[in-house]
Amino acid sequence: MSTVAPSTRTTVRRLPERGVYERAAIEAILDEGLFCHVGFVVEDQPYVIPCVYARIGERLYLHGSPASRMLRALATGAPACATVTLLDGLVLARSAFHHSVNYRSVVILGTASRVDDAEERLAALRATVEHVVPGRWNEARRPSAAELAQTLVVALPIDEASAKVRSGGPKDDAGDHALDVWAGVVPLTLVAGAPIADSDLREGIAIPAHALRYERPRRGEP
Repeated sequence: MSTVAPSTRTTVRRLPERGVYERAAIEAILDEGLFCHVGFVVEDQPYVIPCVYARIGERLYLHGSPASRMLRALATGAPACATVTLLDGLVLARSAFHHSVNYRSVVILGTASRVDDAEERLAALRATVEHVVPGRWNEARRPSAAELAQTLVVALPIDEASAKVRSGGPKDDAGDHALDVWAGVVPLTLVAGAPIADSDLREGIAIPAHALRYERPRRGEP
C-alpha cells in the first residue's frame, strides 16, 4: 500500500494541510527517530512511557522486562498510542504569537500483540540494536537463552497512523514585515559527541566506526 488510509482518529484536524498519509513518509520518520512515547491506560490511569523501538515492515516492535507495566498491558491487548517526533528547527517570527518549530511526527494507534515466535523475537531485538546503532549487532554478543527469557517483545501494527509535518519559515502577519526584528529558522540536528570508552575496556580495542562516526540517517524531508 502506498498510503495509510486515515481513520477518524488519525485524520489531522488542526492545520490539516500538514497531514501526511503516505506510507513511505511515515516509515521514513519512524526509521530516523530514536525513541517513541507510548500511551496506554492501566486501571483507569493513563501513562506515557518513552522507549526505543524498531520497525520491520508494517509493524513497530517494543521490548523490555516482563515486569514492565507498559509491556504487560500491551501484551494483553490494551489499546496503545505510539508517537515519534523529529525536531528540525526553531522558527523565530517577528511576533511572539507566530513563533513555532519545524518538525516531523507520527502517531500510531492500535492494539499490540505479544511476540512468542523465537525467530521473530530475535529479529525484533536485532532490528532494535541496528535501528539505534547500525552495524552494532554483528559486533556485540548475541542474547543468551536466559536473557531472552527475561525479555518481553510486543508488536504494534502500523495500520492506523498519520504523520504531521511543518517546514519553512515564519508565517508573520504582513503588517509585521516592516518591523526591525530578525526572523528566520535556527536548524536543529542530533549531533553525537566523541565516544567515551568504558572504564573496564581492555587495552588495544579500537573504537568501531559505527561509534566513532555515529550519526542518525536522515531519510525524511525537512
